[in-house]
Amino acid sequence: MRVLLVEDDDSIAVPLVEGLGRFGIQAEHVTTGAAALAAPPADLVLLDLGLPDIDGVDVCWELNRTRNVPIIMLTSRRAEADLVRGLEGGADDYLAKPFSLRELVARIRAVDRRSRATRAAPPPSDTQALGPLSIDRAAREVSVDGRPVTLSPKEYDLLEMLAARPGTMVLRQKLLEQIWATTDSRSKTLDFHIASLRRKLGRPDWIETRRGVGFRLVVT
Repeated sequence: MRVLLVEDDDSIAVPLVEGLGRFGIQAEHVTTGAAALAAPPADLVLLDLGLPDIDGVDVCWELNRTRNVPIIMLTSRRAEADLVRGLEGGADDYLAKPFSLRELVARIRAVDRRSRATRAAPPPSDTQALGPLSIDRAAREVSVDGRPVTLSPKEYDLLEMLAARPGTMVLRQKLLEQIWATTDSRSKTLDFHIASLRRKLGRPDWIETRRGVGFRLVVT
């Protein structure tokens, strides 16, 4: 197994690479977010959040967006907000420093097993059904109780992102970056489209708002 270790502190990275090697895990070490994004594909990524060039959560989002690779975050940040940001950014697991090598190896093997099982599963249908809400991803069509709902391209993109992980909070910043290619969190564009999407679906309560954080889809 080959992992990519993204850690700017050599006093942590060097013994970690050596220790993982004793368990048969080959680790390639890089020290920046940019190097992580440019690195060859790996079976799994061990990602520190406190990187010198790019915030680790942003690296996590980008890896999650462009590569189908499981990610374990390694960090000294212990605040709940950091944990939530990282996991919602696409990380598969989170391990706070300091940690034991044995625990890390156990987490790596567990995440790897889950990832392999997911990859071996049959591909999902193009149509996603969430109660009365149906989303045809191939045709980019939406219906509620069998009634077609006409959405603008941006409204559809919003709904698709929220429906990709129903019940999970999706951050404002992530929605703005992936749909509008902006990081301006003050933009009212997102709120306008959310309001329009709620109105067209006819069930405003399906899209919950966490003020200043993001939105989640809860179809009842």
